[in-house]
Amino acid sequence: MTRARARHILVSTEAECIEIKAKLEAGAEFESLAKQHSSCPSGQGGGDLGEFGPGQMVKQFDEVVFHEEVGKVHGPVKTQFGYHLLEITKRS
Repeated sequence: MTRARARHILVSTEAECIEIKAKLEAGAEFESLAKQHSSCPSGQGGGDLGEFGPGQMVKQFDEVVFHEEVGKVHGPVKTQFGYHLLEITKRS
C-alpha cells in the first residue's frame, strides 16, 4: 500500500494561504511559517502530519498527497477546516 508523509499550514482564508505560499517561494522556512500561522495543532511541530495511507486524511488531502509532486508546496487546498498549503515530504 502507498504511504506518504506530509506537512501543512492551515489558515482560514485563501488570501492568507496565497500570501504564505509567496513567502515560501521567496525562501522562507516551512516549519517557521507553520509555527507562526497554522491554526492546526500540528503547526507547533512545523506542520508535520506524520506518515499515513490513502483514506486516513480528508479526500482533498489524498488527491494532492498521493498524486502530486513530492518536495513541492501545493495549494491552496480547500477543506472543511480552511485553506491548506501541503508539502509532500515522502511517498513510497
